[in-house]
Amino acid sequence: MRRGTLTLRGIAGAVVLAALPIAAATPAHAHDEGKVHATVTPSSAAPGAKVEISVSGCEGTTGSAGSGAFTGDAKLTGRDGGKYSLNGSATLRDGVEGSHDVTVICDGHPHQGVGTVQIVPNNPAPVSPVRAGGGGTAQLAAHAQEAGPGTRHAVIGLVLAGVAAVAVAFRSVRRRRSE
Repeated sequence: MRRGTLTLRGIAGAVVLAALPIAAATPAHAHDEGKVHATVTPSSAAPGAKVEISVSGCEGTTGSAGSGAFTGDAKLTGRDGGKYSLNGSATLRDGVEGSHDVTVICDGHPHQGVGTVQIVPNNPAPVSPVRAGGGGTAQLAAHAQEAGPGTRHAVIGLVLAGVAAVAVAFRSVRRRRSE
């Protein structure tokens, strides 16, 4: 009989010990419900981008935000606990995509899944330049820069200068004769 009493006490003790973590978890879970909210800006970004985190609902002036998408936890700071949001920044890890939950630790409690960040893959860079109109003027401008004034232009310039010099000389002679 004594052995049965010990067994019964052992089972009752195990049930009480097993119930303690559940009872202890209930107030923390109630602490999380709807009070704390995290906003990530921009809400959708590429790996390697820096995002800003703003958390409302924390009473203190410091905290941290973490996610599997971040390279490390973001330190959050604010002022006048509760009236203003806590703010910080984080860099998104390379090699991750999709939606990731944000967990905030403030007021001594973790607040899981109070925000999300969406990671989108980087857009590939163009391989070749884009042909962008211009009506063919780009080709003409490039050709004109390459050609420049050549021998032909120099000869025409000299002929015109010579004609101008002859015209000035002829006019000067004519003016002297008329006087």
